[in-house]
Amino acid sequence: MSGHDDKRVAAGLKAAIHNPNVSEEAKERAQERLETMGTSVETTAASRGTGTVYPVGATDEAGHEANRVLGGYKATLHNPNVSDEAKRHAREILAADGYQYERPEGVAEDEHQKRVNAGYKAAMNNPNVSMAAKLHAEEYLLDHGGL
Repeated sequence: MSGHDDKRVAAGLKAAIHNPNVSEEAKERAQERLETMGTSVETTAASRGTGTVYPVGATDEAGHEANRVLGGYKATLHNPNVSDEAKRHAREILAADGYQYERPEGVAEDEHQKRVNAGYKAAMNNPNVSMAAKLHAEEYLLDHGGL
């Protein structure tokens, strides 16, 4: 694999395995190649150093996808419209699953907001973003002093 980043190759193979437009034969070849590389589909979250590893599409007793539920709790932590009590609850749920939320050292809240605003500004100039999303980005930036 000279000239290729093994992590990116593995990510592409994992994407192929989960793509409904890829044939079963190609998915099997991708899985075999991942195994020869010493990785598997389930190792993605573990390689990022995050909490519990859930296979893509894994559901809880209520039928909710575990990764999406945890993603919702992560979003709660960043939402300025959420109460402190709700954020505390989200931190508890995430901590119970092995996730830790701590702002990186040296990154202030205003720096975080600056980065969020930059993402919305980029969305406004991206030709692949829908008009509805661009309008939402503009509204967000107006509300948060980004324009």
